[in-house]
Amino acid sequence: MFVSYKWLQDYVDLSGITPDELAEKITKSGIEVEGVEKKSEGISGVVIGHVLEKEQHPNADKLNKCQVDVGGENPIQIICGAPNVDKGQKVAVATVGAVLPGNFKIKKAKLRGEESNGMICSLQELGIESKLISKDYATGIYVFPNDVKVGENALEYLGLDDAVLELGLTPNRSDCLSMIGVAYEVAAILGREVKWPEISAEETDEKASGLLTVQVEAPEDNPLYVAKIIKNVKVGPSPLWLQGRLMASGIRPHNNVVDITNYILLEYGQPLHAFDYDRLGSKEIIVRRAHDGEKIVTLDDAERTLTPDHLVITNGKEPVAIAGVMGGANSEVKNDTVTVILESAYFSGAVVRKTSKDHSLRSEASARFEKGVDPERVRQAAERAAGLIAQYANGTVLAGSVEHDTLTAEPAVVSITLQKINSLLGTELQASEVVSIFERLQFQVSEDNGTFTVTVPTRRGDITIEADLIEEVARLYGYDYLPTTLPVSASAPGGLTDYQLKRRMMRRVLEGAGLYQAVTYSLTSEEKSAQFALSKRESIRLAMPMSEERSQLRLSIVPQLLEVLKYNSARQNDSLALYEIGSVFLKKEGEDLPEEREHLAGAITGLWESNPWQGEKKPADFYVAKGILETAFAALGLEGQISFKQAEIADMHPGRTAQVLLNEEVIGFVGQVHPTLQKELDLKETYVFELSFKALAEASGTPVSYSMIPRFPSITRDIALVCDSETAAGDIQQAIAKAGGKLLKEVNVFDLYEGERMEPGKKSLAYSLKYFDPERTLTDEDVTKAHEKVLSAVKEQFGAELRG
Repeated sequence: MFVSYKWLQDYVDLSGITPDELAEKITKSGIEVEGVEKKSEGISGVVIGHVLEKEQHPNADKLNKCQVDVGGENPIQIICGAPNVDKGQKVAVATVGAVLPGNFKIKKAKLRGEESNGMICSLQELGIESKLISKDYATGIYVFPNDVKVGENALEYLGLDDAVLELGLTPNRSDCLSMIGVAYEVAAILGREVKWPEISAEETDEKASGLLTVQVEAPEDNPLYVAKIIKNVKVGPSPLWLQGRLMASGIRPHNNVVDITNYILLEYGQPLHAFDYDRLGSKEIIVRRAHDGEKIVTLDDAERTLTPDHLVITNGKEPVAIAGVMGGANSEVKNDTVTVILESAYFSGAVVRKTSKDHSLRSEASARFEKGVDPERVRQAAERAAGLIAQYANGTVLAGSVEHDTLTAEPAVVSITLQKINSLLGTELQASEVVSIFERLQFQVSEDNGTFTVTVPTRRGDITIEADLIEEVARLYGYDYLPTTLPVSASAPGGLTDYQLKRRMMRRVLEGAGLYQAVTYSLTSEEKSAQFALSKRESIRLAMPMSEERSQLRLSIVPQLLEVLKYNSARQNDSLALYEIGSVFLKKEGEDLPEEREHLAGAITGLWESNPWQGEKKPADFYVAKGILETAFAALGLEGQISFKQAEIADMHPGRTAQVLLNEEVIGFVGQVHPTLQKELDLKETYVFELSFKALAEASGTPVSYSMIPRFPSITRDIALVCDSETAAGDIQQAIAKAGGKLLKEVNVFDLYEGERMEPGKKSLAYSLKYFDPERTLTDEDVTKAHEKVLSAVKEQFGAELRG
C-alpha cells in the first residue's frame, strides 16, 4: 500500500511529524514501512511555462523552436522535439541550472545552430514511471490545464512535492488498504482525531429506481449491492490534484469518472465500478453465478471463459462484469458516456479469490475483496463518489439508490481482564491506560472491576479474540517499553527419550558399519508407492500433486533408496551403502489422516570392501546385509529375540531373501533385489532391508552384561550332520543350543555340503560347539554327556545323523 504523506494530512493532523518520523512510528507500532520515497528528491528548477510561439526549426524537420514565458522579464527560446508541443500550452519547463532525476543538469545549448535555454519536460523526464502516465501523454510532453500560474513550481501541481510511504501489510491488516484506514492507524499512534471527507451530493427529484432494477440470485456471494445513477456526465480529464494522488499511489489516470472510482477505492478501501447506462443493454442488473462456458471480454480486451465458480454482473442476458475483479468492455465508460451507473457492493472474498486465481487476473479491487472490505463503507463510498462525479464531471445525481440488502454485519464484542493483559505482557498498566489505548483506536469500551468489554468496529475484522486485543494494547503502548523479563520456572536438564536414544544409537551403528545416511522424498509415483511395502494398504494420493512422479505418499522407503543408487550408478559411483530412518504413511479406514510409522531401510550395491594393495575385493552379498542388521540388533540388546526365515517377496530374489522376526512377529525383510528389477535400474547385485523401527525401539532388549575373563579352558567339538535338503540350518542351530544346556556356550555353522557321495534329497551341515564352565575345568565325561543330548535332540527333531 502506497500512502501519500500530503494526502494523509486531509484526514489526520501531521503537524510536527516528518515523513521519516512517521514511518518510524508506524513501523514500531507493528506495520512495517518498507520505504519512504521523496518524489521531488534530486529535482529542482522546474516551473510552469507558457508556450507563446512555436515554429519549425530551420535546420531540423523534427524539432520546433518555441518562445516560452517562464515568469521572467522576457520569454526564453527552447528547442523542443516533442510531437505534441503547441502554441498556447502550459508546460513543465526545466530552466537553465535545473536538475532532473539522475542528476541530469540543464545547461544552455545549441541544437542545429539554434540556441536553447532550457527543456520542456515530459512526465517520464520528471521521474514518473511510464506505466502511471495517461495514454494521452505517454509519448510527449505533459500539458497542464490553463488555470495554472506561469512561473510557479511545476512539481507542486503534479503532486511531486510529496513523500510516499510504502506499507508492507500482512493479510490480516486489510483495514489499512485505504487512506482512511491508515488515518485511523496514524491517529491512534499519535493520539489525534480522524477527519472524515465531506460527502455532499445534491440529488434531483428523479429517482434512480425508475431507471434501473437490481436482482441478486446469489445472495450468499453478494449480500449487499448498491447502484447509484448519475446523468448528464461529461467525461474528460481529471483534476490535476486527483491525477497526482492516483499516480503517487501507483494507479494510472484514465478519465474523471474512472479516476474517481479508483480514488474512492484508495480513500475508503471500497472498490467501485462505473457502467455506461446506455451501453448496458437493459434496465436491469442481475447478479448471479456464471453459466458453464459463458464468455466475456473484459476491459483489458481479453476474452475470458467463465464457470459456475465465478460471480458475474449481467444485464439479464449476458455478463457485463466479473464481480469484484474487472468490468466488461461492452459496458465501459467512454468519452461519449452521458449516464453512469455507479456500483458499490459487498462480494464474498472466497468467490472473488477463486475467480481471480482462475483467470490469473489480480486487480486492486480483487485484492481488497479477497481480504475483506468494511460493510459499513459500501453506501458511504457510493455517496462520496457520486458527489465527486457531480462536482468534477458536471453530473446530476438521481435520488436514492437501487439496492439489494441481505447483509447482517454486527461489530465484534470481546471481553478481557486487566490482569490477563498485564500477565501476558509483563506490564503493570492501569485500567485508565488500557481504556485510553482502546479509545485512541476508536473502539467503544466499558470497564467494570478490571474487565474490559470492547466493541470492535467492522473495519477491524482482524480483531475477534482476547489475544487480538492484547496485541493492540502492546503495539500502541510500545513494544520498546515492554519490560524484559526471564521466565520463572523450575529448571530441568534436557534429555532424550528412550525412543530418541535408540534412534541415535541405530544411526551411530549403521554409520560405523560404513553406511551413509540418505534423506529421500516421502512422495512417490503410484507405481512405486506400494513396492516393497511391509503393510499391504491402499496408497494415499495427494489432492494437488506437483507431478505424477510425486503424487502418492510412500508405503516403503526402499524404492526411494534404489532411485538414489540408480542416480549415483549412472554417474560412475557404483559402490554405495545407504540407510534411512524415515516415515511411511498407512491409510486408516474411516479417517482422513494416515498413520505415520517410522521405518529403517538400507541398500547396498557394488563392492563392500576393496583393498587394491593386497588385491582383495569383496562384493556386497546377503551376509553383509544380514551381518549389519545383526550388529544393530546386538546394540539394541535384541540378538536373542531376532530370527530370520527364508521368504518369497515380490521384487526380491526368491532364494536370497529372508523375513526378519522379532519374538516370532515379522517386522521386516532383508535380501537381494530381484535380478529383473536390478537390470531395469541398471544396478549390480543390490541388497536391501527394511524394518519397522517402531517395533525395534519399543522392544525390551537385554542389557549388556560383563563377565570375568575365564580361568578354565573350553572344549570344542565339531559335528557333521546329514539331514533333509529342506531343513534350515538355523532351525538345527537353535535345537543344538537348547539341548546343549548351560555348558554349551557357542554354536556356529561352518560348512554345507551337497553333491557326490550324498544321497539325493540330503545335505551335510557342519557345526562347531564350544563347551565351557566358568567354575571348573570340564572333563570328557561332562562334555560327552551334554554332546549326546545334542545328538539325540537333532535326530529326534530333524532325523539328522552323524555323517560317517
